[in-house]
Amino acid sequence: MTLFPALKDADILVTGHTGFTGGWVCFALRQFGARIHGLALPPATTPSLFHLANVEALLTSHTLFDIADHRTVIEHVTALKPQAILHLAAQPLVLPSYDDPLGTFQTNVMGTVNILEAARRTESVKGVVTITTDKVYANKGRHNHFNETDRIGGHDPYSASKAAAEMAIDGYRLSLPSWHRDMVIDTARGGNIIGGGDWSTNRLIPDYARALSSNTPLLIRNPQATRPWQHVLCLVHGYLVLLNRLLSGETQKSAEPYGEAWNFGPAPSDCVSVDSILDKIGQSWRRANLEMVPSAVHEARTLEIDATKAKQRLGWQPKIGIDEAILLTAEWYKTHEHEPERLGALTERQTESYFSQLS
Repeated sequence: MTLFPALKDADILVTGHTGFTGGWVCFALRQFGARIHGLALPPATTPSLFHLANVEALLTSHTLFDIADHRTVIEHVTALKPQAILHLAAQPLVLPSYDDPLGTFQTNVMGTVNILEAARRTESVKGVVTITTDKVYANKGRHNHFNETDRIGGHDPYSASKAAAEMAIDGYRLSLPSWHRDMVIDTARGGNIIGGGDWSTNRLIPDYARALSSNTPLLIRNPQATRPWQHVLCLVHGYLVLLNRLLSGETQKSAEPYGEAWNFGPAPSDCVSVDSILDKIGQSWRRANLEMVPSAVHEARTLEIDATKAKQRLGWQPKIGIDEAILLTAEWYKTHEHEPERLGALTERQTESYFSQLS
């Protein structure tokens, strides 16, 4: 049986396609025959997965502008007439949100509203899959194994902006019947992702790669912090399940025909500490010199999400655990060190290998 048959020849708009997750999404969508239309700002980092793996070659169209510009977003989407939108574009980091809270809220809240409004006005759009985060949950430190019905909130501008985006999404979703608009709006909440091609600052694996490259210490803020780690392809897998579901009409026939929220997280055994990740990556690659620098800002000590709903109702299951995720990630960065011209082929091979396990 063909995986994700509704993706073949579908016109899918991917916002944030120049980013880390967006690049892997494009490789996966291309594998299943989708026509990919990218909308984003230029890559935020140098180097970037977008350039190193030549993501642009996978695209049917490639457009650069800010999703906070509502007029341009609406004009672009209504002219493009995609069948589905995967909304990834965001300011995705906690620490930079303290430096630029206004920009974080503008991108994460109003950028999302702009995409939803454009989708609402474009009859060809059957649905939008919006990507938020596991950090949308109100984490008071007492309960940290969150499911989709738990209260949302935010202790920092990033988390708060994503929780606010979820409220805007819910407002649009609940209003669809009043607008007589037959459209799906799903939300995907994922855990901490790792994988090749992430060059963001203040993220563990990219910082590890930079420390090795420059032979400088790796600054560790909170070595005992526990997170739901998973390879980026596990989350991409979940996004494709939701896209295929709405494009096939299956969502529209369900008990929640206008969409709902979904957690995509690893097995509890893969919710491990930063210390554990550092040990595993050191064994798979080579060890970095560590320097402990306590964080000056609030970061949750423990965070886990419950993906039971996605597993039971969508049949989604991450096909690789943390140990294999570390091996794949180390392979990518080691290839970048020694044979960077092979990164496009390696990214394609890792994507194909992951999805071949679903057959």
